[in-house]
Amino acid sequence: MQTRNLGGLEVSAIGLGCMGISFAYGQRLENEKSIALIRGAVERGVTFFDTAEVYGPYVNEEVVGEALAPVRDKVVIATKFGFKIDPVSGQMSGMNSQPDHIRAVTEASLKRLGVEVIDLLYQHRVDPKVPIEDVAGTVADLIREGKVKHFGLSEASADTLRKAHAVQPVTAIQSEYSLWERGPENNGVLAACEELGIGFVPYSPLGRGFLTGAMSAGTEFAKGDFRATLPRFSPEAMVANQAFVELIQRVATAKGTTTAQVAIGWLLAKKPWIVPIPGTTKLHRLEENVGAADLVLTPAELTQLTEGADAIKVTGERYPPALQAVTAR
Repeated sequence: MQTRNLGGLEVSAIGLGCMGISFAYGQRLENEKSIALIRGAVERGVTFFDTAEVYGPYVNEEVVGEALAPVRDKVVIATKFGFKIDPVSGQMSGMNSQPDHIRAVTEASLKRLGVEVIDLLYQHRVDPKVPIEDVAGTVADLIREGKVKHFGLSEASADTLRKAHAVQPVTAIQSEYSLWERGPENNGVLAACEELGIGFVPYSPLGRGFLTGAMSAGTEFAKGDFRATLPRFSPEAMVANQAFVELIQRVATAKGTTTAQVAIGWLLAKKPWIVPIPGTTKLHRLEENVGAADLVLTPAELTQLTEGADAIKVTGERYPPALQAVTAR
């Protein structure tokens, strides 16, 4: 697997988003299968693994830590803080990036992961009640203490990114980015990353599975699958948004590859400091996703994809209003 540089952190060109093995999609993969999947990713050259305290909550970090323990010195583990989580119910109830809270949850993440230092610690969502300078300063202290190596943000605005970076250099920012979600191109975040030397990590590079072509208006989601609550996944929106899938499929068919690989390949071709983290619970899908690292899209194919997506109006917001409101702050 080729490697890429995220603001000074060397990682595989494609990472593994681990959220789905225990959170958000209605079914939790058994620990044994989760560990096998993560170790299968390592065997295929993946060195960059993404988790968070809120995934589960907590259990995702535990599984990731157990799976990667035998190869700890060969991988990069990213986790996140920033939500207020009820310790009894496990429910999220807003943001909390108060310095004392950051310190407490970082210690908890270290224990769950079974590591001495967190390679990349993201603020999961910007907390409007806590100045980003205080957040960055707290993580800077954790870095000086040897508990964290690199600082990241998730779903932050370009202005917030700049303010944080002035206090503690930001290694990477993670936000949703794909052929049907082009926000980072339009809100100044990618431009700020290029200017400041910050890496960009697209999550949901396959549109939460939609861009693979495996879904339709008749798709029934499992109980607890949060996609059933997303406006972009209403039956009407999925019918309208099939135009994105058809665009990608045309290129994939002509190329003799898969829609998933084309969607990931488009992101990889955008900038050398972009590292997508597609998630999956299936080994054959993992192999397919990783294979995108070897896909070379021609300038004509990239133009076809970009201009084709420009001409399609995406139907439906990414999140319901309450969750949409906490992005790009």
